[in-house]
Amino acid sequence: MSLLIMLFIGGLVGYIAARLLGRREGIIASILIGIVGSFIGGFVSRMLSGSDQSFLAFNWMGLFWSMIGSLILVAIMNALSHRSHRTI
Repeated sequence: MSLLIMLFIGGLVGYIAARLLGRREGIIASILIGIVGSFIGGFVSRMLSGSDQSFLAFNWMGLFWSMIGSLILVAIMNALSHRSHRTI
């Protein structure tokens, strides 16, 4: 798959995940969220199913797990950012 297509899909997945959990991120942050979320989603998928699917292969389950991983990442980002704003 072309690098541009992977960046576009990563950005789209990252943007959707961030918006679903109430964050407004820029283009670069959305792409990074989507890419890191893909790795997190792949790890979670392997832990739950025990199977090792082909790396960097495009399929609908890969998109699903990328979204799950991106949602996990954004939830962690939200928890860390809310924690840093609290006063003691």
